[in-house]
Amino acid sequence: MYEQIMAIMGEKESDCFDIMAQAPGAAGRLPLTDDLLRNAPSGDLFGMSQNVGMGWKPGELNGKQFLILSTQGGIRNEDGSPAALGYHTGHWEVGLLMKAAAEELSSRGGIPFAGYVSDPCDGRSQGTTGMFDSLPYRNDAALVFRRLIRSLPTRKGVIGVATCDKGLPAMMLALAGMPQLPGVIVPGGVTLPPVDGEDAGKIQTIGARYVSGELSLEMASELGCRACATPGGGCQFLGTAATAQVVAEAMGMTVPHAALAPSGQPIWFEMARQSARALINMESQGMRMADIVTDASVRNAMTVHAAFGGSTNLLLHIPAIAHAAGLTVPTVQDWIQVNKNVPRLVSALPNGPIFHPTIRVFQAGGVPEVMLHLRQLGLLDESVPTVTGTSLGEVLDWWESSERRHLMRKQLKEKDGIDPDSVIMSIEHSQRLGISSTVTFPTGNIAPEGSVIKSTSIDPTVLDEQGVYRHRGRAKVFTTEREAIHAIKTGGVLAGDVVVLLGRGPSGTGMEETYQLTSALKHLPFGKYVSLITDARFSGVSTGACIGHVGPEALAGGPIGKLRNGDLIDIVVDRGTLEGSVNFVGEGETEVSPEVGALILAQRTFHPDMRPDEALPDDTRLWAALQSVSGGTWRGNVYDVDRIITALEAGKKTLGWS
Repeated sequence: MYEQIMAIMGEKESDCFDIMAQAPGAAGRLPLTDDLLRNAPSGDLFGMSQNVGMGWKPGELNGKQFLILSTQGGIRNEDGSPAALGYHTGHWEVGLLMKAAAEELSSRGGIPFAGYVSDPCDGRSQGTTGMFDSLPYRNDAALVFRRLIRSLPTRKGVIGVATCDKGLPAMMLALAGMPQLPGVIVPGGVTLPPVDGEDAGKIQTIGARYVSGELSLEMASELGCRACATPGGGCQFLGTAATAQVVAEAMGMTVPHAALAPSGQPIWFEMARQSARALINMESQGMRMADIVTDASVRNAMTVHAAFGGSTNLLLHIPAIAHAAGLTVPTVQDWIQVNKNVPRLVSALPNGPIFHPTIRVFQAGGVPEVMLHLRQLGLLDESVPTVTGTSLGEVLDWWESSERRHLMRKQLKEKDGIDPDSVIMSIEHSQRLGISSTVTFPTGNIAPEGSVIKSTSIDPTVLDEQGVYRHRGRAKVFTTEREAIHAIKTGGVLAGDVVVLLGRGPSGTGMEETYQLTSALKHLPFGKYVSLITDARFSGVSTGACIGHVGPEALAGGPIGKLRNGDLIDIVVDRGTLEGSVNFVGEGETEVSPEVGALILAQRTFHPDMRPDEALPDDTRLWAALQSVSGGTWRGNVYDVDRIITALEAGKKTLGWS
């Protein structure tokens, strides 16, 4: 026992035992005045002592104070090597953005402060119980970010630096929820794809492809090693991370051409400095987040989301941002209208038709280039303000004739041999290719409140001549993702099946993301002939005939929870009209109408194996309950304080609690 303690504590005395019990403190004097001492809160005065204690020069304490928040994770050595790893590349380098912004603020007389709330990686937690904390994290992080903002009462504005699936939406919720403060979002950008290899989306399927014999052990090992070709930034596809960056810019919360910048490169650092200058300008002009995040800017963001063909996860996050800002929350009908009116213009991973990585979208002009095309159709409100202090229309006028636009697109063509117009397409080009709009919202007796499918990503070879996806097949029902992926890998799911994964919504798993299922189906030969229906959600990189967000969720009484193996399911998704249905239409050899099917389901009991996951944390159970009484999935899984209090008061009266 003694040896064990000594191995930990060390056997030799050292200089570390020479303790200094007092220190002289900072030299100089605080810039106090008679008025400050008489009238300022004691916290403001003590803050000055804290500031010089941390090394700020006393004579420079009168500058305006600005807060920089980020999702930084890991510990980097000076040379960039890891002293401790982060959860993902998306937060590994964002501290460098913070430093660049801080230096710009201080060079202009400001006093920068910094705080951190790190974020998880949805890719790392796929198929694990870590996924049960993924979506709930967003609300919790936004709450902590707002607490940090309020806890620095002297701040004049906030810069929010974030990159990935939950961290960036959380940061957007936080800033939108501080309507009287100036704020700027700094997206963390993207990692580069390998010269010879696969993107970070496809690489998550190496297990399924190895089991099916498509990859050798050696090939899987090599491809996995080089998938993240640079150490920082979000994944190389239009998943949730990239789409959230696009939405932040489309909403006017970033400087122009900020989304999808290559992490660690000079143009990425300059974005941080531009953002600092924008924040100082906003503060001097009296602009606030309430001027930026408006019903009109939210509508612009929905429009740009449709044009990019972005992640369906933003159907959860955009309504939540609107709610945080106290705005009108978009409904399913609003999403349908936007997607019917807006052509998809971006050709990138994972949707195609050409699978360009996100860095090429940035080089082709990114968000402002897409907006130039949308402007032609009159689909944007160009009067909305942006963090530049100018309107969106003025930003687009600048972009159209800017040297930046000319040089970026020229470089993509001459250096990389890629036509920028094949990445961000004209309206005419998109129409010639017959590219459909982004999402459809099927309803039916399985999903009476609705569901979501990224219809643009259904394999074209399984559509009929009218561009309609039709699948009538037998259900293979699973109540855990582990069972479903095992069946997919081992032959338990075959071409023609309809995989039903139920009880995995907010109340079952925190609405886990089931990308390992959708990615496996995409990259297995028979996968395009299989449909998937679930009350869980999908990653932004998911493709195929995958229907998620089914409402009501099974554990809230949704009819999806009554399906059984062998049930006949009928799915129709019209990519042209963006209309769809998902119905139970028979059991055994008997086929029935959707109306009769609804009556049969109403009389059935729920699946006997359906229950909240035994590993579901209490933290997530609490989140599920709070978001449920706040409107649930279709209101963005938010915390609506008024509705929560009303429900609690009603419950207290019913229970006879005082």
